[in-house]
Amino acid sequence: MTDWLNAITGTPEGARLATILAIAAAFLHAVFGALQKGRFDPWLSRAAIDSAYGLIALPIALFLVPWPEPVHWLILLGAVVIHIIYKTLQAMTYQRGAYTVVYPVVRGSAPLFAVIFAGVVFGEHFNAVQWLGVAILVLAIFGLAGFNYRRITVGRDTLLPALGFAMLTGASVALYTTYDAYGVRATPNPFTFLAWFFFLDSLYMPILQWRRLVSVPTDLRGPLARRAVIGALVAFASFGSILMATRLDDVGRAAVLRETSTVFAALVGWLMLGERVGPVRVVLMALIALGAVIVEFAA
Repeated sequence: MTDWLNAITGTPEGARLATILAIAAAFLHAVFGALQKGRFDPWLSRAAIDSAYGLIALPIALFLVPWPEPVHWLILLGAVVIHIIYKTLQAMTYQRGAYTVVYPVVRGSAPLFAVIFAGVVFGEHFNAVQWLGVAILVLAIFGLAGFNYRRITVGRDTLLPALGFAMLTGASVALYTTYDAYGVRATPNPFTFLAWFFFLDSLYMPILQWRRLVSVPTDLRGPLARRAVIGALVAFASFGSILMATRLDDVGRAAVLRETSTVFAALVGWLMLGERVGPVRVVLMALIALGAVIVEFAA
């Protein structure tokens, strides 16, 4: 499979596959977010999921893929550090602001920063029509945040710093997207990067939350473990899809398409969590999708 991926990289076939993978990543990212909500605290769920995907990744890393070269260990270390920064900023954001307000700000700022970073690092540049698509998508996502902001009645006193942290989190999303694209391109076998990244990345949250993990009541350990395994498989598919998309095609286009996850998140919330959507959100989600379509087909 690695030889085939290398052969189609930079070709029209590779670009088509990258589009499919980026949209799949968007949907799976929304599902992953839904798995962190509900019965368990989001950070306990995340620590359990990270533990599960670390345990799954370790035998793959040890026995099924080529080992990284010395230089690739340094690249992996850099990726892990950036993801720790991202997770820390994300936690600080969610601790201060309503999820429905700060999440769209994170996801709306991320593609804007990603397009800029990709231009600097990889020399990828959007044309004027694609920038119009980015503007429509970003403004629609921010519009969703503003709409949700008007409806909240608690937590307004901490919302301003939360929005600042949300912008920083969005920048960190763009940073890890760009850096991980560099890492997966620099590694001859992309599955080597994926397997070792998942194992190394799995260590942070469980260590941070280990007291809570070991103190989970016996009757809740089974449900938490099931959620962790499902979340781990979704994480592999979601993150693996976006990394492969950035290896096959432009980073900026993949990053923009992934942010249609905001649309999928609303649909998942409606179908799985019983949340109301409403006409305003429908219009904003349509604009998000329109922006992504413009970016994709104006290339």
